[in-house]
Amino acid sequence: MNYRESKLYSILNNRCPHCHQGKYFETDNFYNLKNFSAMNDRCPVCNEDYRREPGYYFGATYVSYAMTVAFGGALYIALSLLFDIDTVPYLLTFTILSILLLPVFYRLARIIWINLFVSYKKQVCPKK
Repeated sequence: MNYRESKLYSILNNRCPHCHQGKYFETDNFYNLKNFSAMNDRCPVCNEDYRREPGYYFGATYVSYAMTVAFGGALYIALSLLFDIDTVPYLLTFTILSILLLPVFYRLARIIWINLFVSYKKQVCPKK
């Protein structure tokens, strides 16, 4: 399996989990705040339906929570080892960075969640 066929390719490049060619979100820019959460209803290449049953993307909140906890732990270890920082400055730094990274975590959590349940099919969309 090459990189273009991996789940990681789909997640990091905003690509359809089924064909790895069409865009999952309408825009690639995490910080286009008007459209950062705008998803395509279907893949423009293979027609995979991104709209699942109601509540499907609720599971993405668990993925987002896990990413936030991992980020907070890594930040705490880095700041305490590098700067011997106390709790209050850490909490302020964590809060500010969490707010700034919210669009990134939101989008990554959704695309990770759908990649857990949709498998890649190479024969669906051959290379151009």
